[in-house]
Amino acid sequence: MRRWLTALTLALITAAPLTAQEATARFGTGTTEVLLRSTTDIAIITPVIDRFVALNPDLSIMYEQWGSNALFDRSREDCRNGTEPADAILSSAVQQMVWLVNAACAAPYRSPNTTALPPSRRWRDEVWGVTTEPAVIAYNRQLLSGAEVPRNRFALLDALRERPALFRNRIATYDIAESGLGFLFAYSDSLEATTFGALLEGFARVDAVATCCSAEIIDGVAQGRYLIAYNVLGSYVVAADEPDVGIIYPEDYTLLLSRAFMIPKGAAQGRIAARLLDFLLTAEAQALLRQTGLVTDLDPAETGLAVSARRTIPLSPAILVARDANRQQLLFRFWSDTFQRAELP
Repeated sequence: MRRWLTALTLALITAAPLTAQEATARFGTGTTEVLLRSTTDIAIITPVIDRFVALNPDLSIMYEQWGSNALFDRSREDCRNGTEPADAILSSAVQQMVWLVNAACAAPYRSPNTTALPPSRRWRDEVWGVTTEPAVIAYNRQLLSGAEVPRNRFALLDALRERPALFRNRIATYDIAESGLGFLFAYSDSLEATTFGALLEGFARVDAVATCCSAEIIDGVAQGRYLIAYNVLGSYVVAADEPDVGIIYPEDYTLLLSRAFMIPKGAAQGRIAARLLDFLLTAEAQALLRQTGLVTDLDPAETGLAVSARRTIPLSPAILVARDANRQQLLFRFWSDTFQRAELP
């Protein structure tokens, strides 16, 4: 199994770019069409896009939902080949977005809304963070009591050591070969956590499952196939609205992601993409994003998460190290030696 996983991972690293989106939707009926490619699920983003086209009846938004790696491959090829790109890109795999900016694939834009963002959520006036999303531990409320739920990584390690039979095949997280977001979280953990190596050992001991997608992982927790999901985006847990799925913000540290927006160089409707960006940063749009879980306030009284435990993933050249080929292959190798791949139902 481990040899097969390593071979598959290396094949994924060198595979040809993916070209097909996962799903599409059209918003509005205006005659001017804007193409937005995004990793955000259509059902989650719908309220804010609906509001934008309501305010701009001359526009229609063609929305394409992509996997993060496929979206990066397509955007990179458009940039390299000079083919017409999307008008805007919105991705959770922010290290890929920073790479595109660094490769001169983005168009600059500056406004009062963008300059009001903190430095960690904007870089070179070419990429901007429009959401606030924590990486959380999700768990099944019916199958784990409050006392059994690990509230930090040290407690999770203890649980895996003390009760391996309970957790065997019932811990899930992202497959980093398929998910650019999953890779980013794993890479960030490797820098931040003194527990990282021990966690990999613990996950291997209980045959933890690595799978592709937030929705699939959260559904597995809701159905009881998994007891715990590690490092999943809290926004998708909120959006799923599953009463049997609880959320823990790890007390040792919680990674915070801001989904990145970019206007590709040469975008046919770049000015309208900039208008969309400004709208996403308004109080009205942020409130809509909050309702869908894409913006989390992280009030310590509600989440139990101290300000000192927040670890923001910055939109900056610092995360370009995550794109280093040697580092990638090393992390892929460790990961593939740890996880089995989930079998699709």
